[in-house]
Amino acid sequence: MTKTTLPWWETLPDDFHLQPYTTEIHRRHPVKVKVTAAMDILLRTGAATALLATMAPRMFFSRRWQKDIQRTIFYRDLVDLADASRVFEMPPRTVNISCTTQAKGLHKLPSDAIVDMLEFESPYQAVNPDVRNAYASFTHNRRVRAQHWRHIDGPRKTLIFIHGFFADAYWLNSLMFSLRWFYKKGYDVLLYTLPFHGNRRGPLDLFSGYGYFANGIAHVNEAMIQGVYDLRILMNYLEDSGVPAMGVSGLSLGGYVSALAATVDARLAFVIPNAPAVLVSDMLMDWTPISWVTRFTMRQSGLSKSDVRHIVAVHSPLSYPPIVPADRLLVIGGAGDRFTPPHHVRLLHQHWNGSRMHWFPGNHVLHLHQSKYLYLMKNFMDDCCQRPIIKNKMNAASAYSPNGEVENESHCST
Repeated sequence: MTKTTLPWWETLPDDFHLQPYTTEIHRRHPVKVKVTAAMDILLRTGAATALLATMAPRMFFSRRWQKDIQRTIFYRDLVDLADASRVFEMPPRTVNISCTTQAKGLHKLPSDAIVDMLEFESPYQAVNPDVRNAYASFTHNRRVRAQHWRHIDGPRKTLIFIHGFFADAYWLNSLMFSLRWFYKKGYDVLLYTLPFHGNRRGPLDLFSGYGYFANGIAHVNEAMIQGVYDLRILMNYLEDSGVPAMGVSGLSLGGYVSALAATVDARLAFVIPNAPAVLVSDMLMDWTPISWVTRFTMRQSGLSKSDVRHIVAVHSPLSYPPIVPADRLLVIGGAGDRFTPPHHVRLLHQHWNGSRMHWFPGNHVLHLHQSKYLYLMKNFMDDCCQRPIIKNKMNAASAYSPNGEVENESHCST
């Protein structure tokens, strides 16, 4: 962002949701695209209803809503600085990661893999001082967990995979994205659980991911930022264990966090967001039925579409340039996707000038012709992992503690 260039939240038109959904494969697979799009609209309505049940109680209490809007001034001022390092701080190297090796033969796991369960207490503190204590009160969320598949002769190049909203189960992501196939092709695999999902959810949460959106906009912003923070702790762990290269991919919300990682950590050999939820703000404004309540509260608060986009822009990958080179960035999208529709996904590809783009004729959960992009991913990953990572100031700073020494090593033994 330069002084002569307006930020995306000011240039994106209010009627952006009316832009055509067409991609280059619409003409080749019109029936598949239309049928899967219709399926997605039904699924999206269900998801929007769940979000409505999560967020509406807070939005209908005007005092709580107005207080939350006041807190978002902090994030608007922060993103206006156009400095990702001010938002996404590098975590310390002193985090103690416990590692428990699981028995072989677990459901949906490679039979010859060493399977480690990694856990640590996240030291993340909310960037906004006004919500720091309230955010820290969600004690279940502080316990981070990841499943790590590794070869006995490793460490090897590693694929970090991040699940989508609600769908955090390791077995589900392994099955849906053929992660065992990547393992058999020579990659170690690490599946990371996002904030407020899985074991990080509260005991009274209605579903996995409920806490992401249940406590106001400031809380949503902090959860997004923490998602990147905790990911980088796991990257530190992999780096200290000697992995030759690592990269990240993820679906939807996981694709969003993957894209954010490309803006702050140059250690990544590749970044492959799949159907990334690029415009969280527009989803809330355009998805029926939650859009009804969102637009009502916008009118009551005097907020425009640009204002709402500005409020959440602090954690948008569209707000910062990537520091991972463009030839290491691959964006995947579904032509029939109506959760993260093509014109949303295309924004990220255009923002990442020089990145690659691949479309498949399916929706958000039904990825038709998936084998094509799996082979594309594998070849892309192989190529990127063979090339050296160019060290820069941010990358060098990420590899060491403030005193210049690696302070902690915590690894499972073979």
